[in-house]
Amino acid sequence: MISAWSNLGSRPTGARLEQISQSPQFNVDKRQFVNRLPAVEPSLGPILRDWIKGAPHTSPEQPPPVFPDTSKVLGRAPEDSLRVTWLGHSTLLVELDGVRLLVDPVWGKRASPWSFMGPARFHSPPVALDELPAIDAVVISHDHYDHLDASTIRKLVDRVPTFLVPLGVGAHLESWGVAPEQIVELDWWGEHRVADVRVVATPARHFSGRFVLDRDATLWAGWAFIGSERRAFYSGDTAMFPGFAEIGQRLGPFDLTMIESGAYNQRWADVHLGPEQALQAHLDVRGRVMMPVHWGTFDLALHSWVEPAERLIVAAQNAGVQLVVPQLGQSIEPSSPPPIERWWPDVPWQTAEQYPVRSSGLDEPDKVASQSEVPQAALAR
Repeated sequence: MISAWSNLGSRPTGARLEQISQSPQFNVDKRQFVNRLPAVEPSLGPILRDWIKGAPHTSPEQPPPVFPDTSKVLGRAPEDSLRVTWLGHSTLLVELDGVRLLVDPVWGKRASPWSFMGPARFHSPPVALDELPAIDAVVISHDHYDHLDASTIRKLVDRVPTFLVPLGVGAHLESWGVAPEQIVELDWWGEHRVADVRVVATPARHFSGRFVLDRDATLWAGWAFIGSERRAFYSGDTAMFPGFAEIGQRLGPFDLTMIESGAYNQRWADVHLGPEQALQAHLDVRGRVMMPVHWGTFDLALHSWVEPAERLIVAAQNAGVQLVVPQLGQSIEPSSPPPIERWWPDVPWQTAEQYPVRSSGLDEPDKVASQSEVPQAALAR
């Protein structure tokens, strides 16, 4: 119980709260961060009824396969200046111009403050934390448990010199032993250099909080990673909003985008994108190759666990987008994107027509073509 209490983190106070109050994203009267495009709050009752009722295929019957040579690949230098390794859910190792950035690292068994309850991992981490190469900085998108894991941060404190986080998240890190001088807190459009790589916090449409009383006390963000020749973008958790186009105009185009594509639902369409809006976000930020993240590791919604990938394959083909769907632990270099090979099982899932997901407050319909049947023989299984 003491461990669980500690895992909650700490609310920003003192000088940190004073800094936060100067942010355009912070509502001083509400003492909360706010979205520029307000979200429609879902009714809790229907959501609870849906969860109690449950849904089929939300988790795999067997642990999904993990790429067997992650450690070996990471021990070799990339052929190109940009390589990204998907370590499950939204955990990524971004290697750019010789700089290694560990994004939203979660090695814990559950996305929860408790060791005995909460969403459990489908698979073991593809590589042990102590087998990672030297990390130059940890980058955090927001403070939800599936993105900010206290046990993982505690193990990284003495191994990583810099932690880049949105405003307020540093309070959690300090409570877990990270020294203040190791923490860089940024507002949207703020940036920090890690060697010669620009790391820029970008707007998102989401929320934050680790327990009932700290809703939106800290900021949420996506991140752009800008090197001498290559650029990558990570959306963080977000619903659809016009800010993607501004990100693309100011910081794009991007050689690779890593877009949140899972854990969606019609009832919380202002929290997560869903596959088709994820593809639209990729187009809006001016991405070339797209990699879906935020799926395949935790059961956080009521859709089939394979559905984000299946719907994205169809939508990407309809839109002519280069999509990569790496195996858990597999590395991707956007200069030579691998073909899609289905490493997940063939289980039922709903199409975009059967279960559309669209965020509120959008003036124009999505440009991405509606989903239609794609010959499955055209894709390797």
